[in-house]
Amino acid sequence: MKKIKYLILVVSCLVFAESAKSQQAPFYTQWMFNEYLINPAVAGTLNSFQIRANERIQWIGINDSPQTMSIAGYGPLKKQSMGYGGYIYNDITGPDSRLSLGGTYAYNMKINDAMRISGGINLGLLRYKLDNTQIDLGEGVYDPAFSGSVEQSYALDGAAGVYLYSTYYYVGISAHQLFGSKLNNLHGEIPGVDKDKGINRLKQHFYLAGGYNWILTREYWLQPSALIKYMSPGQIQAEVNVKLTYKRNLWGALSYRTSDAVAIMFGYLYEDKILLGLAYDVTTSELRKYSNGTIEVMVGYKFNPIK
Repeated sequence: MKKIKYLILVVSCLVFAESAKSQQAPFYTQWMFNEYLINPAVAGTLNSFQIRANERIQWIGINDSPQTMSIAGYGPLKKQSMGYGGYIYNDITGPDSRLSLGGTYAYNMKINDAMRISGGINLGLLRYKLDNTQIDLGEGVYDPAFSGSVEQSYALDGAAGVYLYSTYYYVGISAHQLFGSKLNNLHGEIPGVDKDKGINRLKQHFYLAGGYNWILTREYWLQPSALIKYMSPGQIQAEVNVKLTYKRNLWGALSYRTSDAVAIMFGYLYEDKILLGLAYDVTTSELRKYSNGTIEVMVGYKFNPIK
């Protein structure tokens, strides 16, 4: 039994380490319905204040697999071409967790009668926590890397983005974890960890996203979109999505994310106020042998128009 517990822990650590190598920041299958999470410039581009909440349960069937919960609110100022917003999310992988909160300011301006451009910045605080009390190596097994109780580290975080948009299309570019902050206290005493090489440092993440609204008929809209994610140094992931909307309030979508998953999504907008969305990812990587996929739920509310 002791060997089994230890084997499960080692396999889990390898899996999660590979995930962390390609992506430190959490991501969402339904990002196109809450673009504010990947680009702060989106705050203020809509005509009403929005609230979005997401919960993502990743790689069902694997013990202590990642879970991400987030809530964000953002919207425009009534008499100014500005927007504001705030967010909080908690990303948990077994004993390892990341809590982040922050605020946003955005300014947008008119380019011509059909096009506008917006720029935005985020400033926030990150807390990383490692709860060693949740790690059980089995009877008689001791490793100083997993000893102690709870380790925590706090870091200043920032993001910036630009967003070009019109009624029919949009394109945005953004950068997260701009400061490359150092996690001074996390794993501070583990032998062999060389902090000078940036192991305990946040890596910059860059996002390039775009989409188009194609009106097929008065009742049907087709909305293709794409997202490219880059993490310094040299980690790239891309995804493409196609969404079909019926009467502006019912939709279905398909998504493909390279080296990760194929996803199917459904959603409904009730009385132009309450937004409900559900996504299911079918894992295409080697994890498909151990995972039953990923589920993501989204709930949103849109207040009365401000502009």
